[in-house]
Amino acid sequence: MTAVRLAACIAGLSLIATLSGAAATPPSTVRWDARGARNPLLPGYFADPSIVHDKGRWYIYATIDPWGDQRLGLWTSDDFRNWTFSTPAWPTKAAATSPTSGDAMVWAPSVVRAANRRWYMYVSVGSEIWVGSAPSPAGPWADANDGKPLIRGDFRPGYHMIDAEAFVDDDGKAYLVWGSGLNWVNGRCFVARLDASMTKLDGSPKDCTPAHYFEAPFLVKSGKSYLLTYSWGNTTRDTYQVRYAVGSSPMGPFTEAPNSPILETHADRQIISPGHHAIFRDGARAFILYHRQGLPYPPADDTVLRQVAVDTLTIRGDRIARVTPTHDGPDLPGTARRRDAGLAWRASASSAADAVHSADRAADDNYATFWTARADDPAPWLMADLGQERMLRQSRLRPLFPTRSIRLSLESSRDGRHWDNIAMDIQRSGSPIILRHAVSARYLRLHATPASMLEWTIE
Repeated sequence: MTAVRLAACIAGLSLIATLSGAAATPPSTVRWDARGARNPLLPGYFADPSIVHDKGRWYIYATIDPWGDQRLGLWTSDDFRNWTFSTPAWPTKAAATSPTSGDAMVWAPSVVRAANRRWYMYVSVGSEIWVGSAPSPAGPWADANDGKPLIRGDFRPGYHMIDAEAFVDDDGKAYLVWGSGLNWVNGRCFVARLDASMTKLDGSPKDCTPAHYFEAPFLVKSGKSYLLTYSWGNTTRDTYQVRYAVGSSPMGPFTEAPNSPILETHADRQIISPGHHAIFRDGARAFILYHRQGLPYPPADDTVLRQVAVDTLTIRGDRIARVTPTHDGPDLPGTARRRDAGLAWRASASSAADAVHSADRAADDNYATFWTARADDPAPWLMADLGQERMLRQSRLRPLFPTRSIRLSLESSRDGRHWDNIAMDIQRSGSPIILRHAVSARYLRLHATPASMLEWTIE
């Protein structure tokens, strides 16, 4: 695919993207801005996901956008659709720093359960790889290597020591693959055995770099073959994609498959730069969890904002079929088909930045869309009309950035003229932010600073 900058324009509620060299595919049956679209899976901007399913609960660990944070993001769900955000106490930028650390933030977690039944996390902090351990996927997580990186930043000068992924083979032996390039070129992939402690390398690492490799390796076994999947291109542009190579050992060598790439930009569907993925199975089916550029794309200020999506993956022998990326995502056995949408309501607002960010975007059960007020609005508000007076128990708010504090006030009214304060000038962070309000009303009016909202669910 030709590496070009995507030119995009917004006309009404449509995003029309043109891309030189984009794959020719039929349009998706679900638009990116459709009500109830299930991709993005997570509310907000996150990247580099790792996923665990344990004892009926789902866990997704991810980089916090834009471009990392002092902490790591953790989402949990009991049904795969309704997710709650938190930040584990470890890792943090402050707690995972050494004399060889760079200035990069907390990136790209990989979480696995070892043969000893404990859980281990391999995470990039300061362009080094750190390892932590916990008794369960929920934590508590703590450093597991005496306050030192497992892979130092100067391990291979000229390359980023990031994007580690652990792989536990059928025999219980564990391996670590990692590595990236600099300035979006010269990516290298390294692999090594992990010892029984899961905190040390067992033997010297090998360079196992296949063709068209840049970063984000992920190993999966199929029969007797080992499939090394990875990303190539530039995640900040429109060239990022997932490719794969085949080997007879987790240590390689790996030969790129003839049908690479398996996941790439589809500009006609407004799916831009999918990559840095995790592969997981639920029952007999396989799925790919990955990030892609937030929409509309490109952002006005070039901020890198990515969102997490999931789609079906098909593996047959030593071949992975091309992935059809979607905005609605797949059904997973034993999970909810849809999110809890709450009560239906009609939205209005003091203002909207443009047609794509209108008030109704906060009520469309779609994590790709949101309401935002005009920058010059002196007193912005978002109002919900429930159609008739009814008991309203609580509001669940999904802000764009769960780690950032947002100031909130909420009013209720029975007639739209006389208003009562039910929450005054509170500051919260997280997702969802729950405002409890046992009130009989037809209207709710929300004041938020910053004046934007990804989704507002009223129950």
